This record gives sequence, structure tokens and C-alpha cells, in this order.
Amino acid sequence: MNSNSNVLRTAYILQIHKNPSQVNKFIKQIVSEEHSDIYIHIDKKSYAEMYPKIVAHPNVKILHESIDVKWGDITQVDATILLMKEVIATGKDYDFICFRSGQDLLVKNGFKDFLLHNKNKIFMNAYRVDRHEPHAAFVNVSWPKAMRSLYNNPFHPYRVLRRCIAMLYGFGWNILPNGNQLPEGFSIYNGSNWFCIPLVVARYVIRFLDENKWYYEVFKNSLVPDEFFFQTLIMNSKFKANVVNDNLMYIKFSETLKGRNNPITLKIEHIDIIRKSNEYFARKFDEDVDKAVIGYFASQVKM
Repeated sequence: MNSNSNVLRTAYILQIHKNPSQVNKFIKQIVSEEHSDIYIHIDKKSYAEMYPKIVAHPNVKILHESIDVKWGDITQVDATILLMKEVIATGKDYDFICFRSGQDLLVKNGFKDFLLHNKNKIFMNAYRVDRHEPHAAFVNVSWPKAMRSLYNNPFHPYRVLRRCIAMLYGFGWNILPNGNQLPEGFSIYNGSNWFCIPLVVARYVIRFLDENKWYYEVFKNSLVPDEFFFQTLIMNSKFKANVVNDNLMYIKFSETLKGRNNPITLKIEHIDIIRKSNEYFARKFDEDVDKAVIGYFASQVKM
């Protein structure tokens, strides 16, 4: 922990894959010579194109190692672990590691002071999942690779089959059992994958994974593991008492059948509702859809 109680240092870890000019606006919001550094993982599919376009800054580091990140796959977790290890390897005495994406923006001032007054807190979504409910199938079923993909059509055969498998699981029939199960003493927790955690918690996570290889294997063929992996690990640790069930992120989910459970792209007409949410960050933004809302928050809000 930083020895100066009035100075807080945060390591932001970002996963990015598109729109470098938009990412640069977010970087300029959160980077600080004295208070924050940024570590960036660029998806392997867009690494060569994006790398030279990210703003050069002494407090910004782009990882040379790059993973081909896929929706619903363990590669989401792999990239996050890679970033956490990079931060820890620096030996810098950060107070927090804050995980965000390239499609996020800071939408409220005062975040640094907020963290300063909440130094030991863990900010993430974590909801307990009963082992017998359909949602637990995400972890306890060994999902074929073809099913661990994003299908926008709600009637796509694999998407329909996923629902059927989860439904059958809820009735007590696991037709594709995961050969690697969590111990009986472990409860399953689910939530959005974005978090802000103290450095001591990040060190615990990486040390636990190094010493308990079985844990990663449980999630290797699970569905959307990034929404279970860190939540389950932290909520089954001594740090559970420090968890605040809030990832400090405003997200508006689609209400259509096609986009159900996916965040909508925020536009200029959403400014008021974003501000009323009182969250410090929001997602997702896309300059190809609405540049004006990005320009508004980029110019109005800083760390």
C-alpha cells in the first residue's frame, strides 16, 4: 500500500480491440503523471493496426504479448490475468487495479478522491448462483467450442441449444458435465467482469492461481467465464467482507430479444440518464455510432 495516505496510485488495465482515437480520449481522461498508469492489452486480431495509433505517454504501457480474445471464452480471462501479472511485475506500490475496456469513458469527476476514501474496498458485481439453477450450467457444463461464441440471432441453432442445455441442467440433467468441478465448499458467483480491486487482492488472485492449477481448469470450457472467474475466487476468499456489489459502471442493457443481456451503445440522448446513475464510468461507447457523446464526456470529465 502506498505509504503516503494522501496520494493514491491506480493501475488501469484496459482490454481494447477497436477505435484507437476513442481509446486515446479515454486514456487522456484517466492518465496522470502522479496518480495513475495504464496497461493495455490489444486483441491479437487488431494489434498491428492499433499499436502505432495509441497515444504515446510515459505512464502508458502496451503489452507486447497479445491474445486472440473471443467472446464467451476463457481467452477473456487470459488477457485479464496477463494484465494483472504485468502490473504486479513492475513492483510499483499501487493502491488499486481498475479493469476497464476501450469502449468505456469516465463520466463523473472525483474518482481519484472516491478511491482515496475507500482504499480497502473491492468494487465488483458478485451475485451468488445456486449450483442447481440453470445459470450454474455456465460453469458446470463443459461447453463445446462452437457454443462459446456470440450469436446475435436469438434463434441461431447453437443459441437455442445453449438455452436447452441450461434448462435441462436446471431440471437435474447435465448432458455435458464439466469434468473439473469446484469443491463443495466453493460457492459460484456471477457478475459483470469489470472491477476495481486493491493491489493486495490482485496479488492474492495471481498467487492462488499459481498454487491451485485446478481452479483455471474448472473454467477452461465454461461459458462466459469472465463473468464468474474472478467473482467466484474473490467471494470464496477472506476478502469477501470487503466487496461492494458495485463495479462503478453504468451499463444500459438491450430490452430486445436479439440483444438481450448485451449492453446497448450509448448515444447523446443518454447523457442525462448516465449522469443520474451517479456512476463514475459508463459503457459502451462507439465513435462509429455517436461521436458527440464521446466528445461531451471526454471534454467535461477528468480523473
